[in-house]
Amino acid sequence: MVMVARLIADRRLTQVEAARLFGVSQPRVSDVVRGRVERFTIDALVEMLARAGVRLDIVALPASA
Repeated sequence: MVMVARLIADRRLTQVEAARLFGVSQPRVSDVVRGRVERFTIDALVEMLARAGVRLDIVALPASA
């Protein structure tokens, strides 16, 4: 979620522009910017980043004992 919000800020996008880029509604962008984590799945956030051209590598590490 932080990456999505940072991308919006770094590219100086309006919420309407960000919504078009991510393929979501403007209220969904508002939820991201306001940090409403409970309204998003990881899949939805990854999809938004992918639509913006961001490549993600997810690494799973064992928990330390």
